[in-house]
Amino acid sequence: NPIDTSDILLSPELLELTEKIAEQVHEVWAQGRIHTGWTYAEHRDDAARTTPCLVPYAELSEEEKSFDRETALGTLRFLIKLGYTITKQPE
Repeated sequence: NPIDTSDILLSPELLELTEKIAEQVHEVWAQGRIHTGWTYAEHRDDAARTTPCLVPYAELSEEEKSFDRETALGTLRFLIKLGYTITKQPE
């Protein structure tokens, strides 16, 4: 059972970070698929190892992006629930 993080509110800065993490999650996933022999096709076929999701994050449908966003949001909320703080270093 996952830890309940529904009480964690993210700052506007962390909500912005969510999209960057979501993009990274997708890119890592895609790289893993490619390394295991998956290729792009218009329709997913697990036996043939093809998927329409092997495109840059920006080209995904909003529905597909939502999976990566939920992973990012869940991870950020989990880290905060455990007592970690996330701050950006000054540039």
